[in-house]
Amino acid sequence: MGRAIRDFADREEVIIATKLFFGDGQHEGRNTKGLSRKAIFNQVNASLERLGTDYIDLLYIHRWDYNTPIEETMSALNDLVRAGKVHYLGASAMYAWQFQKAQNIAEKNGWTKFSVMQNHYNMLYREDEREMIPYCQDSGVALVPYSPLAAGRLVRDWDADTARSKTDQTAMSKYDKTQEQDKEIVNRVAQVAEARGCSRAQVALAWLWQKGIHSPIVGVTKEKYLDDFMGAFKLVLTAEEMKLLDEKYLPHQIVGVL
Repeated sequence: MGRAIRDFADREEVIIATKLFFGDGQHEGRNTKGLSRKAIFNQVNASLERLGTDYIDLLYIHRWDYNTPIEETMSALNDLVRAGKVHYLGASAMYAWQFQKAQNIAEKNGWTKFSVMQNHYNMLYREDEREMIPYCQDSGVALVPYSPLAAGRLVRDWDADTARSKTDQTAMSKYDKTQEQDKEIVNRVAQVAEARGCSRAQVALAWLWQKGIHSPIVGVTKEKYLDDFMGAFKLVLTAEEMKLLDEKYLPHQIVGVL
């Protein structure tokens, strides 16, 4: 990525977002992963070197570190912002009480708070509507959910098999236990898409935006898929369509938070 940005892009026109917690997979040791002060500095400096840049636009902590006091983590992150190595902070994969605790500690000490929450949220998994999403919306934190298409389940026929559906163990662990209750929602996405003359992906993404989401994380393997996703910006679902898509949801077991 660093070479691509250097050779083909204007750095000031590119937003680089990256995560830390697990290290780079090439180095072992207690100071190469996690959210201690030393581990954070080591991971960020290594990332900057790999990217060939002197700052990261948005730095996420990948999850809560149960082995490091959150005060130490927030202090270290604040120092990175003050040093100009990081511009904005984000968090991911944690409970709402943990996120609020981190925010409160930062505010109490005059440190930089998180601006972004990357959470697990889509039409098949809406557990963050209970606490995390209302808290973020009330406190001005941007929501950038991952898996907006439920690992492809929202954009294909329920019984269709793909290479990913057969091999993605992470997605299986998140969605396979609730197949019976999710099937009707997937069928309704197809129903709305057919009625509106658009793709199922556009319906799923438009639903997210109308729930107050700022920037869902989508992955594409072909340019045509990106063009399709962009069409969701123009799609506004009616109140009746939103009700149709919402009403069959049942509570799920918490997944994606560690």
